This record gives sequence, C-alpha cells and structure tokens, in this order.
Amino acid sequence: MKVVLIGASGMIGSRILKELVSRGHQVTAVVRNPSKVESRAGVKLEKGDVSDGSAVGEILKGADAVISAYGPPTGSEQQLIEVTRGLVAAAGKAGVRRVIIVGGAASLFVAPGVTLLESGHLPEEWQAIATAHRDLLELLRETDAAAGLEWTYFSPAGLIEPGERKGTFRLGRDDLVVDGQGQSRISAEDYAIALVDELEQSRYVRERFTVGY
Repeated sequence: MKVVLIGASGMIGSRILKELVSRGHQVTAVVRNPSKVESRAGVKLEKGDVSDGSAVGEILKGADAVISAYGPPTGSEQQLIEVTRGLVAAAGKAGVRRVIIVGGAASLFVAPGVTLLESGHLPEEWQAIATAHRDLLELLRETDAAAGLEWTYFSPAGLIEPGERKGTFRLGRDDLVVDGQGQSRISAEDYAIALVDELEQSRYVRERFTVGY
C-alpha cells in the first residue's frame, strides 16, 4: 500500500514508520526536518509544511491512505484542528479516502458520561492539547459520510511511551482501556502495530478506537 505519513520523526510517528516498512508498505514520510528520519528502503522523505494545503495535496497524489501523527507546538494546540481540516480537504482533492489520525486519550470515558478530560485527573499542562483533540474528534464525526472520507481516530492508552514491541494488547472504542491494576498503558511500538493493523483491515472506519494492555 502507498501511504503518506505526516509527522514521521516524532515519538509515535517514528514507530509507525518502522512498522509500515516492516510490513512492506511504500511510505512517503512528510517531516519538517528530513535529517531526523533515517533513510531506508521503501521510504521517500518529503520536507513539507503541513499547514500548506496545496503542497500537501501534491504529496498525496497517488497515495492509498494518509496517516497523521502531527503534533502542534506547545502554545499553538488549536493548530491541530486547522492542520487536520486542511489535510482532510487535501486528501479529498487528491482522491485519497482513507485517513487515520493519531489521536489523544482525554476524550475517552473513565466513568459513565465522564471523560478523562472532565474527570479532573488530567494535569494542567495537558489540558490545551487534550481539548484540541476532543474538538478534532467531534469535527471528524460531523463530516458528511456522503463525501466518502473513511476516517479513523485512534486514541492511545492514558500513558504511551517508548517500550517493548509485545504484539499483545486489547482494543476498545470509547472507554479507556485499563489493566487489572487500573492502569492504562501502551508502548508506542504496540500502538504502531494496532494502527497498521487498522490500516490493513479497516475495522473502525468512521469511528474512534483505542488500545491498552
């Protein structure tokens, strides 16, 4: 599959890139600084400004899917919504229907009717990006199905960090996935496995899903 990956140099994006390549996908990696991404077979590096819709549209031509692991700068969290809106529009013009978004965990439910964002347990420094991700998910849910956009929003566990590639985890939809000790964790490596599984299997089209141990 020909895949455009936005944000391939980040903590999560770099693991997604490695997983895509290991499964034989052809990847165009769009990054601000190509020197941060190791050159390897099956990967074409593109230096790009994701806020430039026309430039992104050119990169998307001929792709089967686009994955966005874009993370806005601290203090400019609302850029997430504008950049993703532009990416979706560019994908539509380029004829790319499949869009997978690396999402956030704060809009997941931790109790009936109560999200992690609303629970009061989210640190203050994460509030802005959590709110932007919540609004982005609502934006995707409001897209017109008739337009043909096959989006998926993939929320990680409450804690995602570099770790072991185990290949074993549990999937959910709108509720935070926790283990027997009440912890919500996933390695970035296993998150990448679940994301590429979704790319290949399309089980959660026009839905949000999540993952955890």
